[in-house]
Amino acid sequence: MKILHTSDWHIGRTFHTHSTLGHLRQVLDALVQAVRDHRIDVVAVAGDIFDSAMPSADSYTLLAAALREIREAGAQVVMTSGNHDSATRLGFQSEWARLAGIHVVTRPEQFLEPVTLQDEHGPVHFYGIPYLEPALIRHLYPDETLKTHEQVLTFVMRRIRADLAVRGGRSVVLSHCFAAGVAVAEATDVERDITAGGLDLVPVSVFTNPVFINDGFINDGAKSVGPDYVALGHIHGRAVLNDRVRYSGAPLHYSFSEAGKPRGGWLVDLGPGDGRGGHEAQIEWVDLPVPRRLSVLTGEIDALLTDDSFDEFTDDWVSAILTDQVRPLDGMRRLQKRFPHCVTLEHRPFIVVQSEVATYGERIYRQNDHEIVAGFLEFVRNGVGQTDFERDLVAEILAARDLLEVTE
Repeated sequence: MKILHTSDWHIGRTFHTHSTLGHLRQVLDALVQAVRDHRIDVVAVAGDIFDSAMPSADSYTLLAAALREIREAGAQVVMTSGNHDSATRLGFQSEWARLAGIHVVTRPEQFLEPVTLQDEHGPVHFYGIPYLEPALIRHLYPDETLKTHEQVLTFVMRRIRADLAVRGGRSVVLSHCFAAGVAVAEATDVERDITAGGLDLVPVSVFTNPVFINDGFINDGAKSVGPDYVALGHIHGRAVLNDRVRYSGAPLHYSFSEAGKPRGGWLVDLGPGDGRGGHEAQIEWVDLPVPRRLSVLTGEIDALLTDDSFDEFTDDWVSAILTDQVRPLDGMRRLQKRFPHCVTLEHRPFIVVQSEVATYGERIYRQNDHEIVAGFLEFVRNGVGQTDFERDLVAEILAARDLLEVTE
């Protein structure tokens, strides 16, 4: 069975106030073509289908079109809700969608209701784990300690393994979480904290540690049971935690911190397997197009506007870091004449003078008027002092003031 693992579509998200629906439509069209080209049987989407709990009408239209075209290309769909999604809205009419081969898993108890699909080697059970906020589900299992995401997923995976031992066959788990083993640097400003107190890391061992099952109960003797593949969502860059536990990343760049990271999904070809997990799965990366690159350009504004070496970035999303000693006037408007998609600008002078230990008020007390003006300009410019023109202009104005005071 061929499975395409993707996640974090974030339908409806804006990029610095610009809609991403058009670009996401292009990427999902390419995903549909990949389904045709590779004869994919199942597209697995591991959470954050929408970017908001209240998606717009255009976002629903895009999702409906993508799902319809995936089905027309010959694949079924298994998707779960993530921390950005409203489980209720995403799961609305999922009962009827299932009849069309689109399986949407959003209810907390559904992790024990696998989507079972058949190929020539027998059943494959897809255990979708919707994003489970500990505070919202612990009342369902009063005998369990469920204070952290790690505890929740440890409990869930224990139940899944026991269920799999009874059912038999191969299995795939979908989960939306921040798994230990991914560098924190891989997270971006798009990936919201998934607990109120910060990122709640889940050890990868929760998905991979062997558990021995006997007659459907946890025991120390019988056979080892585990998933053949774990499709993770939440991190926007692809990551391999081990051979069978992976992040696909988002199909579109949503932050400059994601610039340069490849976009695509994992093609997982499950062989016959033996129900113990991780056997005979061939995995390869499938690239998806990048409709518009993200580029961070650094330099003085005159160089960015005139240097031919920057021509290749004209059509990119651009984040400009200006190193001029004095913040250029009207910098964004000037940059957008050359880079129409410049969306952020930061002034970061190449030389920053360290200020004195004394406070600004203390320095004023013992300075003359020329020094006060020079110190004020240095203060508001993060350590960058007067230019020669400004120094001469201030001297001229103060001299005219002194002359006026004398004549009066």
